[in-house]
Amino acid sequence: MRRTTLPRRSLLAAAAFAAFLPLSGALAAPFESSRITVRTEGAGPDVVLIPGLNSSPRAWASTVAALPGYRYHLVQVAGFAGQPAGGNTEGKVAAPVAEEIARYIKEAGLKQPAVIGHSLGGTMGMMLAARHPDALSRLMVVDMYPYLGSFFAGPGAAPEQVEAVANAMMAGIRSASPEQRARNTSDTIAGMVNTEAMRAGAVSDSAASDLDVSSRAYRELIVTNLIPELGNITKPVTVLYVQPRSVPIPAEQFDFAYRSAYAPVRKLTLKRIPDSAHFIMWDQPQRFRDEVKAFLAAP
Repeated sequence: MRRTTLPRRSLLAAAAFAAFLPLSGALAAPFESSRITVRTEGAGPDVVLIPGLNSSPRAWASTVAALPGYRYHLVQVAGFAGQPAGGNTEGKVAAPVAEEIARYIKEAGLKQPAVIGHSLGGTMGMMLAARHPDALSRLMVVDMYPYLGSFFAGPGAAPEQVEAVANAMMAGIRSASPEQRARNTSDTIAGMVNTEAMRAGAVSDSAASDLDVSSRAYRELIVTNLIPELGNITKPVTVLYVQPRSVPIPAEQFDFAYRSAYAPVRKLTLKRIPDSAHFIMWDQPQRFRDEVKAFLAAP
């Protein structure tokens, strides 16, 4: 069998090219995770967008379209919005996903991106900022309290009381019939999205979410108390929040609860958004874009 040899000049050129590739990153392996997928849109400074419980990147679509000039990293959590459960098949969801986002930031070579998280995504953002404070430059939390257990079980409730409430809610979600689940989803989204035209997408994402992953993530969200960790956050934090109709207390009392909970954050901006439900980006799109634009432009 005849052997084919390359001229010495060709061999040297090939060796030089091969040596150059790792330095240039041209053959860098794509990020692989069983818990999240990430796609990018646009070009410019990096911004990581984390959606909430049972949600997908559709939550950010109008904002991304309205604010060009950034490279957006759109996170999708496995098990939500029709995605296979993957690595979120058992155990906690939010905490390990936050760790995967930290790994993504590192492996993708992002230099302290801005991070914006909605709802459960805000909880993950707080975990990221508290546990990996140098991974990001700033954090925006969109309508999420750092300890929902105090809302569900009452202020001052013991951890075991909060767990009992969370366990009961998880059991109720899992035991509901398909018909009941569909009604509950529709009713829940109606309470979270005032803009009727935007509800269908949220209902679709929620209905397509894995019931087991969703219910475990919801339980985790209720029992997780991040207030003791907020002092670890060294970067600026902006919190946009609304007062749900289901919490009929004086506005001053509700504002005080938010100020008190977020008090450990050293560089904090708290902003109540009026005339909006949970999905601020859909109910008050222009106000939300203005807030995001100012947040991203801050030094």
